[in-house]
Amino acid sequence: MSESYILVTGGTGYIGSHVASVLLAAGEKVLIVDNLLNSKENVATRLCELSKQSVPFLRGDLTQKSFVEEIFTQYKISTVMHFAAMKAVGESSRIPLEYYHNNLNSLLNLLQEMRVRDIRTFIFSSSATVYGDPIKLPITEQHPVGNCTNPYGRTKYYSEQILTDLYASEPDKWKICLLRYFNPVGAHPTKLLGEDPTGVPSNLLPATIYALAGKIPEIKIFGDDYPTPDGTGVRDYIHIMDLSEGHLSALKYCNANTGLHVFNLGTGNGYSVLDVINMVEKVSGKQVPKLVTSRRDGDIATCYADASLAKDKMGWEAKRGLEEMCRDAYEYSEYCSNTKTKI
Repeated sequence: MSESYILVTGGTGYIGSHVASVLLAAGEKVLIVDNLLNSKENVATRLCELSKQSVPFLRGDLTQKSFVEEIFTQYKISTVMHFAAMKAVGESSRIPLEYYHNNLNSLLNLLQEMRVRDIRTFIFSSSATVYGDPIKLPITEQHPVGNCTNPYGRTKYYSEQILTDLYASEPDKWKICLLRYFNPVGAHPTKLLGEDPTGVPSNLLPATIYALAGKIPEIKIFGDDYPTPDGTGVRDYIHIMDLSEGHLSALKYCNANTGLHVFNLGTGNGYSVLDVINMVEKVSGKQVPKLVTSRRDGDIATCYADASLAKDKMGWEAKRGLEEMCRDAYEYSEYCSNTKTKI
């Protein structure tokens, strides 16, 4: 076990797989772990294809301590990047106990095993949902947290609190980075990776592309009476490759700096639901069937980032715009359809 690995939990999922691809391209050794609840095992094969190297994959449940112990016994781990989580906002309001059990116990098991083995570098996949309904825009890292509007957001908030308390207990040992994502979209430029959840997607862009392809009758617009320019919800959408590159920057920053570090990963630009749908229509040249319906539980009107701290401290900033996000997502979907390939 001479070589050490970065453990990427949820590594066959949408965000985890793209981050893994960036880490591998940078020459890092990566170990993928996933329970395949919302992803497919052949994503690990695609990562091997992209990186032209063997990428180990373990399937299992991180809420089971025995499985977590097995991971750390079988492989020498230097850093943990924790993406594995249940993540659908609406679903979290219907089955909150499942969300708390999965998202919190997996985190606790990992941290306990890391502490036992004196592995101290941890990069956490957090979310702008910890900010709740924003008091002030754009949202900085100093914005109050905890006033979450749904159980999913609360699992991220409680996870951050666990990590904050852990760091405070041994501040000279831990290197922890909390990355608060805004809304990742898009796909890998090779079209080998993209967002392809099992079942009907709950996120706006993949659901819009599903509607465009006739896989669902229409894209549902959850409310057009928000206090926004066109009445639909506004979010800070960030290209998945920009987000993934942010994790590589965070890894370098964490390796060089002991401490608990918090960074927003967003573009600083807000786009409405209709902006996204209209852009999909532009890049595809097709009309998207849509249906306005009532607001969805837990949704807020507007949310976009101030990501200047990440630029100042890590030298990272998002570079790709909404058109590139939508085009890459659409072309990935078309590629999968034309090759009858499902990632």
